[in-house]
Amino acid sequence: MTHRWIDPKPFRNTGPGRGLLAGAMLALSLGLAGAAQAVELRFGHGGAEDTAYQLGAEKFKELVAEKSDGDIGVTIMGNSVLGHETEMFEQQMAGALDLSIINPGLITDFSDTANVFSIPFMYRDVAHWRTVLDGEVGREIADRIEDETDVKVLAFFGGGKRQIVSTHPLESLDDLEGMKLRTNPTKPLITAWQALGAEPTVMAWKEIYTGLQLGAIDGLLNEAEWIERMRFHEVAPHIGLSEHDITVRLLTLSQMSWEGLDDSQQQAVMAAAEEAASYARDVQLKQDAEALETLEQEGATLYPMDRQRMMEIVADPLEQVIDEMGLSELHRKIVNAGK
Repeated sequence: MTHRWIDPKPFRNTGPGRGLLAGAMLALSLGLAGAAQAVELRFGHGGAEDTAYQLGAEKFKELVAEKSDGDIGVTIMGNSVLGHETEMFEQQMAGALDLSIINPGLITDFSDTANVFSIPFMYRDVAHWRTVLDGEVGREIADRIEDETDVKVLAFFGGGKRQIVSTHPLESLDDLEGMKLRTNPTKPLITAWQALGAEPTVMAWKEIYTGLQLGAIDGLLNEAEWIERMRFHEVAPHIGLSEHDITVRLLTLSQMSWEGLDDSQQQAVMAAAEEAASYARDVQLKQDAEALETLEQEGATLYPMDRQRMMEIVADPLEQVIDEMGLSELHRKIVNAGK
């Protein structure tokens, strides 16, 4: 076969249109590059449509789109469609899921630091709780969890005040003596409630209602919203207002997802996360207060508890456990925040 050589000169653009053509090609190239940088983040969580989880996720979606000029989209998948919170966190560790809202008590196998949120009686009030989460201590906790798990803590949701739910009246702290109290199986919680005279008992979440009916347990610790949702007050109508904890939930992002964002996208995500978390906390606190009113309207009896006395009783036993867990310094920072 004979190959014919073709002189490329006739095809070269040497006229005045050459610059226009080059400029058009450059603009097209930049436009394609910009389009390629747009991202869609998957946001999984375990809440129903009317929870602070979902409302906070929707607020984040709205804010991050606004702050990134539409460069970042969010697909929200609630109601645990992607699995339990622990499973979603593992997906984030593997880079298979972008965003989620996580109960820190469920990831203590991955992060020792997350145990700090299982310590009762840390917060003086809601203002102190906010100071911790939005201040230097909150950022230190977030950074430590990130170092331990490769999942970034963007901000903190939460706001439910935990109370005692009981099948019998709670007229005084003496009524806690011998009470079979369902608690999460964390050392600080077990130690604190044992010191108060109760008998901490482990029971699966789905078995609590029947357990209360049958007398397998005498009570549990929960927020008003979930007492109402699960109808626990139907079989345990006595609620002790211990406010021994205010819930904290972690708004998390896979480290792999974070590293895939450019600087401006990272700034948009952080700013949106902080605003969305503040909004979600306000929603949760409002829902919590409304649920407590509903419980009382539906026949539950509310009992003020001597919280100061409770704190004095648990102080020494808790101090020893906190020290054993290596959380003394961090706990001290939380307790003293804002003073």
